[in-house]
Amino acid sequence: MAVRAELLKNIWSVEPYVPGEQPQEKVVKLNTNENPYPPAPGVQEALASLDPADFRLYPDPASGVLVKALAENYKVSEDQIFVGVGSDDVLALCFLTFFNSGKPILFPDITYSFYKVWADLYRIPYECPELDKDFRIVKEDYYRQNGGIIFPNPNAPTAIYEELDFIEDVLEHNRDSIVIVDEAYVDFAGRSAMELVGKYDNLIVTQTFSKARSMAGMRIGYAVSDPDLIRCLNDVKYSFNSYTMSRAALVCGAAAVKDRDYLEETVRKIKETRERTKKELAELGFEFTDSKANFLFARHPEHDAGQLFEELKKANIYVRHWKDEKISQYLRITIGTDEEMDELFDFLRKRLS
Repeated sequence: MAVRAELLKNIWSVEPYVPGEQPQEKVVKLNTNENPYPPAPGVQEALASLDPADFRLYPDPASGVLVKALAENYKVSEDQIFVGVGSDDVLALCFLTFFNSGKPILFPDITYSFYKVWADLYRIPYECPELDKDFRIVKEDYYRQNGGIIFPNPNAPTAIYEELDFIEDVLEHNRDSIVIVDEAYVDFAGRSAMELVGKYDNLIVTQTFSKARSMAGMRIGYAVSDPDLIRCLNDVKYSFNSYTMSRAALVCGAAAVKDRDYLEETVRKIKETRERTKKELAELGFEFTDSKANFLFARHPEHDAGQLFEELKKANIYVRHWKDEKISQYLRITIGTDEEMDELFDFLRKRLS
């Protein structure tokens, strides 16, 4: 039975974010920017230390063990850290908390597509300055009145990283606006904007455990900012859901943060495979941005991206493709293991020959 129109007219309808496919069968999975390597060894030890009898109890609402580990890692105070269920949860709460001026917020026209979803969900007006012809953010487009600014660095899906002087210029021109730098992929790129947190009280930097730390399934994200802004975030969180982080996520996240050597080794392997992938794809005639993430944003001037996407999928090689006109001829290809990338190269050599 269909719901009556009288009931539907007062229901807020949004176009949802569409996540990458999660096939259940064994495939070469290069479509959701997951890390191909396991988490740090200490994560397994942390899991083994959990007493299932404790699962009857709520987790620590302040997420103390994880907040402490992150604060020590970044050499900031604990009141500068906010944690949530993946960086998506953290970012959604940032939208809800900080973007309430009635002025349009600004984010790039080609970027993480969840931004538009949250803006629509919370009825936040927004404008999307266009990237330039090389898919770069034009910082001068953000030197105008706004209700807040958000962009990823490196951007997604373009994989382009901007240096800290770029970030600082945007901050300097927007001292009365909140500027959120979404650093989901920064471990594969360069210096983090966290270096600027102590200098700018309008800066919020978000990161995730889903990429470099190999813990997408644990759902851990965090923000670093001025204590006053973190307090505002916590006020909204406690008004929404006090117990956001599971006991397992808290102890495993803390264990992952403490193993810096493992993080650096995993990142090194992915970056080496990324550069090898650039070389292999260039030899096959592909064009791509200078990726500083754990994925490539690539096109072939002589082959339709949508068709390649479908043929790769039939061969059980999953990559990401969007139908948006500006990027419809690009594929986003996650960097997997060398063996996974070899399967991709073998398919493409046969297909393009």
